[in-house]
Amino acid sequence: MSDDSIIHFNPWTDFNDAALARQDASLDDPFGVEPDAAQIKTFLDVVFGYCEGLIPVRGFVDKGQGKDGKPHNIWIDADNTAPEKLATFANWATREGAAVYVIPGTVAEPGQAKSADVLQMQAIIVDLDAGDIPAKLDHLITHLGQPTMIVESGGRTRVGATKLHIWWKLTEPAEGDDLARLCILRGEIALKVGGDTHFRSAHQPIRVAGSVYHKGGLQRLVQIREQNTVEVDLDDFAELVSDMPAIPGVGVETTPETIAKPDLGSVLTNPVREGGTDAWSRFEGASAAIGHFIRMVHEGRMSANEGWQGICGYNAAMLRPSWSEERLKTESDRLWARHVEKNGPPLLRLETGVSGPIEMPAFTLGTLLDDQSPMPEDIIAPRVLTPGGLLVLGGAPKVGKSDLLISWLVHMAAGVPFLGFTPPRPLRIFYLQAEIQYHYLRERLRQIALPPEVLDAARDTFVATPKLKMLLDNEGSLRVARAVQTAFPDAPVDILCVDPIRNLFDGGPDGGGENDNTAMMFFLKERVEVLRDHIDPDCGVILVHHTKKLSKQQIKDDPFLALSGASALRGFYTSGLILHRPDEEASERKLEIELRNGPALRAKLVDKVKGAWVEVNPMNERLVRAEQGAKFDAERDRKGEVIVDILHREARSGRMYTMTLFAEAFENKSGLSGQTSIRERLNVLTTKGIVKFVKGDAASDLGLASDRSKYGYLCVEHMELATGEEATDPETGEVTPVHVRVFPSHYKCPQTGAVLPVENPAVWVYPEGGEA
Repeated sequence: MSDDSIIHFNPWTDFNDAALARQDASLDDPFGVEPDAAQIKTFLDVVFGYCEGLIPVRGFVDKGQGKDGKPHNIWIDADNTAPEKLATFANWATREGAAVYVIPGTVAEPGQAKSADVLQMQAIIVDLDAGDIPAKLDHLITHLGQPTMIVESGGRTRVGATKLHIWWKLTEPAEGDDLARLCILRGEIALKVGGDTHFRSAHQPIRVAGSVYHKGGLQRLVQIREQNTVEVDLDDFAELVSDMPAIPGVGVETTPETIAKPDLGSVLTNPVREGGTDAWSRFEGASAAIGHFIRMVHEGRMSANEGWQGICGYNAAMLRPSWSEERLKTESDRLWARHVEKNGPPLLRLETGVSGPIEMPAFTLGTLLDDQSPMPEDIIAPRVLTPGGLLVLGGAPKVGKSDLLISWLVHMAAGVPFLGFTPPRPLRIFYLQAEIQYHYLRERLRQIALPPEVLDAARDTFVATPKLKMLLDNEGSLRVARAVQTAFPDAPVDILCVDPIRNLFDGGPDGGGENDNTAMMFFLKERVEVLRDHIDPDCGVILVHHTKKLSKQQIKDDPFLALSGASALRGFYTSGLILHRPDEEASERKLEIELRNGPALRAKLVDKVKGAWVEVNPMNERLVRAEQGAKFDAERDRKGEVIVDILHREARSGRMYTMTLFAEAFENKSGLSGQTSIRERLNVLTTKGIVKFVKGDAASDLGLASDRSKYGYLCVEHMELATGEEATDPETGEVTPVHVRVFPSHYKCPQTGAVLPVENPAVWVYPEGGEA
């Protein structure tokens, strides 16, 4: 073959002085190894079969031959003419002692070959060029499946092992974000198996199968060892790569930090030039720097404006030449969207003077009337807490706000109604409290009488903090947002409760207190609302607040005026609840309710009975002369206690009484009134089961005189009767009277008033409600 034949096959006019480079070329054995056109065709189908655009091809003299020459670059169309053109180029390169490489992706224009120029790629490559290559190949096949193509690159390791290129063909070309993802996967595979990590870059060239390897003066065919009809989906393959373990002692377990090279410190302090002359490309450097500032903004450590200024500063100082502002913003927006999708809503640092959104929603009357879509489901029904709503629970110190609130929240977390308030399902609740320390919080939770099934259902859905020493400012909001997202990583929280406002209040730059309406408005809008928006815009917020001292008449007229900062609060909240005592001497509390998103609800009368909060029937509440009536109730209770105490003491002295004898004996004694009043109290006590009777044979067994009265002798629980006998202690000689237990034989039926025998005298039974 003459030199003229090489000159004529240059249809691309891009061989960089091919004739000059050929003048002194000589091969030791020009017929030793020839390119294989069939393998070149197979290689192009695996690497470029689905791609469109131009394939960047590069030929340069392999080292170790004692030859010099400039690289020869051509661009060929990724179509059915590519195999013939690349085979012609490979034949020329073989005679020149040049290796044939391609960038395994297509570009748009001749002359383009940088990472940012690559538009499409359809295959994933890992280059195994060191170590125990057979073991690495086995590891890859075990975890990633059979590759589409295995190529022997022509090189050998120090121990003589054949270096390999392992290829997986994708079902379709990767573009845009998927292209960047493909490159990340190539780097991650290389890290895990000890492959060549240069393939993190899209523009890294690779030898063409079917071409000739010339390094060190040795000629070998870059040949396909194995080829399979295998294609993989990028998403599925990415999962396999993520699950694949690193080879022990060889690979590196990857993290976002190990994959995203280079390290941030180097990126921010070293300029990077176009053309791929530095350790990383401008695209890699810009992406790393933009990602750094995006994380700072997302975590609230830097405002959005500060983050953008940082990105622009890096672009101006470190990229040579700088990117255009349009390209910089496009890449920043893309990375921001990906970061938010992966890490959730951002906690943006508050900025003063930042304008709101340009578009403001507004609806015509017709639109509002015609919208028949269902209403959003209440977080707590009926309309007590709605999606995105704010509920304020107020009350004086020690009125029981926190106790009531904890019971309420635990029921909501269990999905169980409480005092008429109903959740649609078990709610996820984060209780941010700043009053009760950890050990006393857990003690209180045990003391509150909650049904076991409620506690079991709420074990994982109710999360509480111990007493916090912080303000809900920018830094505090960031801590809260992280804690909420950590507590509920799989689904958004339904209710965020802050108890109390006073201990976490941040009144803004002027430092106003909670009684300052301006400071309260700042806290609600710039702290509570912003925090809620970054956790979940639809979650409900409950704020617990102390009330000011008002007269009973003022509370009766408008209880919500008692809230500190009431003017700002009432204009902002969607629901207000006030817990107060109508009568300081009574245990009942009244829960006043004010709703903005629903019809008015009547106030609830609540009380704590045996450790559990219950709603009291308001029909039982005294409306006239309540204080005087309460005093009469207390007096009657006192007389009952005096009667029981007298019966105990008299029995221990050896005396027991019928009802008539007791009324006669203690008339106007021990604070008791006349006989009629005493008999009335005894009738009440016997009906309630507090006093029972001993009659007939039971009385005779105690040595009591026979009595013909309807009831017999009066008996109370734990009564002991002196027998008149004495007992001497053999050790001390002490003489004590002998007592016997007195058990009832009969009781009064609370329904009929009849005297009935007791079933088991040893067990004292109170009729339902009798003990209360």
